Amino acid sequence: MKLTDQHIEQLYKFTRQHFVEHYDVQTELVDHLANDIEQIWEKNPTLTFEQARDTSFKKFGVFGFMNVVEEKQKQMNKKYRKIIWSYLKQWFTLPKIILTVSSVFIFYFLFQIPHYGKYFFYSLEVFFFLFIIIRCQFLIKQQKQRVIETSKNWLLEDIIFKMASSNFIVFFCNVYNIFRLAELMHRKEFTLLISVFSVLLILVSYITLELIPKKSEELLEAQYPEYKFANN
Repeated sequence: MKLTDQHIEQLYKFTRQHFVEHYDVQTELVDHLANDIEQIWEKNPTLTFEQARDTSFKKFGVFGFMNVVEEKQKQMNKKYRKIIWSYLKQWFTLPKIILTVSSVFIFYFLFQIPHYGKYFFYSLEVFFFLFIIIRCQFLIKQQKQRVIETSKNWLLEDIIFKMASSNFIVFFCNVYNIFRLAELMHRKEFTLLISVFSVLLILVSYITLELIPKKSEELLEAQYPEYKFANN
């Protein structure tokens, strides 16, 4: 006995009812359930679809699909970090590395200006704080609109549009703490360190908040062969 298209649609609904919100994870689970249900029917063809489905679902244990969802999130977060790193490495190759190193020294000299260095940094802090709020609001709104238009929410897409701010904030807090330490210690090596981190901050913010979201279609098609077909 084979599953019908109606059965497959019911399995998608079943995964959504069990808190699986991302289409790619739903599809993986539906494929697994569908194959298992057909095997269950081979052994016991008298079972109804619902009975075979529930029998298959029980094999996931007490937590249901939760473990599968968490594992997929870990995999995709790792994938996202690799994407960031691949774009970041491009800034340490010619000719971009010249601009990168020059920016570090420019920041270093600006931070060294008596009485005005710390004000320059605080101005930079305020600018990035406002930038991240505005940009993240735009990205979240854009991602919600895409989900509405396609009726599908992909895990990597969700990470690209919602997780960029968390990467940025963690990095930014580290920069701020180092600057405070440099202000107390009055040591040039800390000023150089804060200059390096400030440039990295700008690069990471550009990559996570500008470059990767603009490349999202390309990245999603590379990750999900069915992405283009599913969104047509």
